[in-house]
Amino acid sequence: MEERNVIIIGSGPAGLTAAVYTARANLKPLVIEGYQAGGQLMITSEIENFPGFKEGVTGPELMADMRAQAERFGAEFITADASKVELAGDIKKVWIEDDVYASKTIIISTGASANYLGLDSESRLKGRGVSACATCDGFFFQNRTICVVGGGDSAMEEATFLTRFAKKVYLIHRRDQFRASKIMEKRAADNPKIEFIMNTIIEEVLGEDRVTGVRLKNRETGKVTDLPLEGMFLAIGHTPNTDLFTGQLETDDTGYIVTSSEKGRQSATSEAGVFACGDVQDPHYRQAITAAGSGCMAALDAEHYIEALEG
Repeated sequence: MEERNVIIIGSGPAGLTAAVYTARANLKPLVIEGYQAGGQLMITSEIENFPGFKEGVTGPELMADMRAQAERFGAEFITADASKVELAGDIKKVWIEDDVYASKTIIISTGASANYLGLDSESRLKGRGVSACATCDGFFFQNRTICVVGGGDSAMEEATFLTRFAKKVYLIHRRDQFRASKIMEKRAADNPKIEFIMNTIIEEVLGEDRVTGVRLKNRETGKVTDLPLEGMFLAIGHTPNTDLFTGQLETDDTGYIVTSSEKGRQSATSEAGVFACGDVQDPHYRQAITAAGSGCMAALDAEHYIEALEG
C-alpha cells in the first residue's frame, strides 16, 4: 500500500485551497472530492464577495478554477465518497469502498450542510430565491419583500442584516416563543422593516422559476394563507458533515470538529496528524473566503507536521 503525505477529504473552497498549498509544497496530495464535489458553492448562482472577481463569479466556475489550479500543481483527485477512516496512529487510513489509502496526514474539509424544511418546492427553488446564507445572497434582494425562517439568534441576526437590502422582512417561526436571546429578539422587534409571524409553518414555496411567495399554515387555527414575497432565507441551523469521524475526533456539542492552537497549529484536531478546515470546524463565519483561508492554514500545519516527523 502506497503511503502518501497528505489525503484531503472534501473539495469545497477549504479542501481545494489545502490542495493548492500542499501540491505546491510537493506533497502530492490525494483529494477525495466526493460525488457532490465542490461543496455548497455548487448551488450558489452568483458570488460577488470573493476577492479578485470584480464582476462576480458563479459558484461552479469558482470551484472549477480552484480545482484546475490544484491539479496544475500535481494534486490527484478521486471522485468518490470516503466510506471509512482510521485516524489513530502514525499512519492514517481512508477507505473508498474496498480500496484503502494510507497517509501521514489527513486534512478534513467535509463542510456543513444547511438545514432545510424538506419541501420539494424549496429544493426546486434553491438559488432561485431560496437561500440559507444571508451574507452571501442578501445583496440580490434590494427593495424586495422576503422572509426569514427560524427562531434563534441566527434568525434574528439574519433578519436584521437583510433589512439593509430588503424593504420588508417577515420572520416566520413555528412556535409561539423565540429561542433567541432577549437582546437579539428586541433588536429585531424594534426594526420597523421586520414583522414577526408566530406559530406558523411553511407548507409550500410558491413560484415556478423564481420564488413568488410562501404558503403558510397557522398551527393554532389551521388557517392557510399565501404570503407574496420574492425570497426565502433559512436560518434553522447547519449540520456539520462529521458522521465519518464519529468517535475518532473531539467535537463540540453540535458536532463541529474542535481545532486548537496547540504548538501553533490552528487547524490541529484531537488526533495528531489530522487537521480540519472550513465549515466542518467553523460554526460562526461559514464564508467561502474564511474556508479558503483555513484551508491554507491546514495545509501549512500539515506540511510542518510532516517536516517534524522526518526530523
